[in-house]
Amino acid sequence: MNFSGKYQLQSQENFEAFMKAVGLSDDLIEKGKDIKGVSEIVQNGKHFKLTITTGSKVIQNEFTLGEECELETMTGEKVKTVVQMEGDNKLVTTFKGIKCTSELNGDTITNIMILGDIVFKRVSKRI
Repeated sequence: MNFSGKYQLQSQENFEAFMKAVGLSDDLIEKGKDIKGVSEIVQNGKHFKLTITTGSKVIQNEFTLGEECELETMTGEKVKTVVQMEGDNKLVTTFKGIKCTSELNGDTITNIMILGDIVFKRVSKRI
């Protein structure tokens, strides 16, 4: 399954609790909680290029499945990790104690980030 496309955030759960847990300031949490961010994914085989635009903030990451990469997190921190594919529609990685999955079903991507007992869920639709 190919992930390529643009996706706009439709809904999210536990945004504020998760962002507070990863160290984002209350001011940034308040500014970001209602923004319907857009993610653009370009997949070429095992290589992915991801651009996430949330208001004026843009995060760009590139990775190849199964190879160590450096990703920028939502706090601006750079982390080293390896992204794996489970089945043909789910990307999985772990960094700084956070387990991340992105699952594509049709035109919907569901991102789940788990830190301790906080489950942050985002649902985006292809636009």
